[in-house]
Amino acid sequence: MSQAPRSGLSAVSSALLAMSRHLEVRDVLKTIVASARELLDAQYAALGVPDDHGGFAQFVVDGVSDRQWKAIGPLPRQHGILAAMLQDAKVERLADVRKDPRFEGWPSAHPDMSDFLGLPIRDGDEVIGALFLANKNCLKPEGSCGFTAEDEELLSILAQHAAIALTNARLYERSRELTIAEERSRLAHELHDAVSQKLFSLRLTAQAATALVDRDPARAKGEMHQVAALAAEAADELRAAVVELRPAALDEDGLVATLRTQIQVLDRAHTARVTFAGRGVKALPSAQEEALLRVAQEALHNALRHSGGEHVDVTLDRRGGGAVLRIMDDGSGFDPKAVRRAGRHLGLVSMRDRASGVGGTLTVESAPGKGTVIEMEVPGG
Repeated sequence: MSQAPRSGLSAVSSALLAMSRHLEVRDVLKTIVASARELLDAQYAALGVPDDHGGFAQFVVDGVSDRQWKAIGPLPRQHGILAAMLQDAKVERLADVRKDPRFEGWPSAHPDMSDFLGLPIRDGDEVIGALFLANKNCLKPEGSCGFTAEDEELLSILAQHAAIALTNARLYERSRELTIAEERSRLAHELHDAVSQKLFSLRLTAQAATALVDRDPARAKGEMHQVAALAAEAADELRAAVVELRPAALDEDGLVATLRTQIQVLDRAHTARVTFAGRGVKALPSAQEEALLRVAQEALHNALRHSGGEHVDVTLDRRGGGAVLRIMDDGSGFDPKAVRRAGRHLGLVSMRDRASGVGGTLTVESAPGKGTVIEMEVPGG
């Protein structure tokens, strides 16, 4: 008798810990649905986040294959039982959802469902989602619901914590959007200043070369070399800005493949030898992968432009459920304290901000004449 509650509490605890590990809204939704289905041993689970137009902004399912979901068609509207949960904000436990007077049917490809347990997810007075399960995996006497009052209580506990996790994830994403907007504004100003100066110099130098072509061809040739150099510098500024504004398609290629490709390009483009090794790293939350990529780009930029080293080695290793990124060069190194005092951070502040923003840490080891090692660790999801 005492074993079942402990087992239930352990399962709830595991579900809550899983939810708290994610920062992205989509990841949180998926974790809530998977946790609910496992916790209550149901065949199907789903969670819908309503929009303001009678539909769902997001709708996540568990227990339905990608092929089935694609065949089902567009996201459902807020009608029938779903509407009742969102509007009345009360628990619905039904022996057969198909016999409920509010049932309005479903698409032909939709799996057949009978017993049903659903409830709203609330943030204060606001209903921010509807969570429901169907087809309890148990023997059910004719006309009875497999879901019990204890199931209802467990799901209510899960829903309360789901509201917290979902609200936190939304706040995180809004904060991140603001940060990105501020960063884009900063980059736009830097791009305007840097490239405008280069182009202005380019124009003046080209005019000088034009004036010298007839009376001093040798000097004009020198000016044209300067034009080429300035054009290359302007192109570098533009490329750097594009990389900063438009991250690689991490969703398609993954962090390891993206890093490997970028480092291969850098190795071909610079005299320094640039190498990469990725070992045992699993997929990480998208925000952590982007932060790792950005820190790697910044550290590589510093190493290749400022260190004067012959080798830059990048490694990405699994550490627990997360990962550790290390960028090591054999260049001139620097005194981190002196750099901080002088106000020249070499991007260290932005790298630390990126690391801390995804729950990670960043350490810098360097000394004059002894190269630099930058290490970033993230906890994973």
